[in-house]
Amino acid sequence: MLAKVLNCSFLDADDFHPLSNKEKMSQGIPLSDEDRIPWLETLRGVLKDKLDNGKTVILGCSSLQKHYREILRSADADYVHGSYASTVQFVLLDAKADVLAARLEKRAAEGKHFMPATLLQSQLESLHIDEGEGIFKVDATLSPLIIVSKIQTFLFSDFEQATGNRDC
Repeated sequence: MLAKVLNCSFLDADDFHPLSNKEKMSQGIPLSDEDRIPWLETLRGVLKDKLDNGKTVILGCSSLQKHYREILRSADADYVHGSYASTVQFVLLDAKADVLAARLEKRAAEGKHFMPATLLQSQLESLHIDEGEGIFKVDATLSPLIIVSKIQTFLFSDFEQATGNRDC
């Protein structure tokens, strides 16, 4: 929905997992860094290509840890590692575990996701947000329209602060 409002493309990071990762997760086995890093590097390459061509893209991705997000931030050619000042921005759709589990179970039952809800707890345990990263948190239990509106406000206020320009 956000991509439609911004008139840009949407990428689901899950579509970029190799078959071996999907098989592992579908068996209830959490991914290791050895599984995740090549996947994140692939995503970084896709983001870099879009950014280098002046495109805006929305990526749905569970970049659970700071070093994973650093890989994605480095798709910005001007990014200085550890500065968090990047054209790659992060939004955390924040919800309690039971809400996430219900949504994941629904998607799995519809055949729209390969990861069982039993892996959710390991993902939540891996999630680490450093307040200094400037990640925007939005309540994921709000209506989709309100969520999109809040994200737009965040993105455009951030853009205006960085450039002094209200035009995108």
